[in-house]
Amino acid sequence: MTQRKPTRRPRPRSMARLAGIALTLAAGVSLHSCAELPARRELLAAGARLQALLTGLGTAVRQQAEQASGAGAASGAARVAAPSGPPRSASTASAEEAFSACPQFFAGGQPPVVQPQPSQRALCYDAFAILHSGQSKTAVYVAQKLNRASIADAGEKRTDKFYADARLRAAERATLEDYRGSGYDRGHLAPAGQMPTPAAMAQSFSLANMVPQAPQHNQGTWRVSVEDATKKYAARATGNVYVITGPVYAPSIAQSKGIGPGQVRVPTHLFKLVYDDDQHRAWAHWQLNDNATRGSRPISYAELVRRTGIDFLPGVNLRD
Repeated sequence: MTQRKPTRRPRPRSMARLAGIALTLAAGVSLHSCAELPARRELLAAGARLQALLTGLGTAVRQQAEQASGAGAASGAARVAAPSGPPRSASTASAEEAFSACPQFFAGGQPPVVQPQPSQRALCYDAFAILHSGQSKTAVYVAQKLNRASIADAGEKRTDKFYADARLRAAERATLEDYRGSGYDRGHLAPAGQMPTPAAMAQSFSLANMVPQAPQHNQGTWRVSVEDATKKYAARATGNVYVITGPVYAPSIAQSKGIGPGQVRVPTHLFKLVYDDDQHRAWAHWQLNDNATRGSRPISYAELVRRTGIDFLPGVNLRD
């Protein structure tokens, strides 16, 4: 029985062949005399259209190459979402230097004063900044600047595309596998519901912005009594409201429970500091990371500093 030869699919023209066509057109244009001006104009227009096509194809080729170099959909989401530039080591630079690309998220442009550790990395995003710990594989804190305008712009559609932030070293970052089957939510520190643009929304799903959080706490008490309350306050405020959110590991990171192959540490508590820049007033929410947690009264800024050992608002004069 005679076998039919497989039909070859037509292959798209290569960049080299298209470039050859462009050169041929250019040569044809140069051979035309001034007496053939109309035809010359047509060829010039055709050449311009082809040049635009080549430019578009070049961009598409570059984008396909970038996508092919990733390790699956998660890393692809990271490339789309995360701003360019490597993280800054917070152990070899001052806080101001580490966050020199995004000082706007800190009151007076001054980040919190934290005891430096070798694995701390400063990460800047479109709508928040993170000081990340490679020891806990979570944030030390996440800083935001909210106001009426940013809250009015919030309401982007959730992407729900969590991803490991490729800007962090593999040994220092959380992965999707770490959370799978752990019994904990990937709890946002900078909430997705406060993101003002589609890019910021996508970036908020970086695992650097997550902590292992008790599901009922994440979806209930924390969301309603802390995140929603902070959002409503910022919408009413007359100026900027600076928010710093983070985990607490007691008695220490090393002694805290870990989840997944990477042993991402589970915080015992979560805090959210709120500072009204116009009123010069600050307070903090402090809650146990537990399904049984119920709402509680905020604590003072001084008490938050005492419990964490971190000066979150250096240089700020608070009103009594």
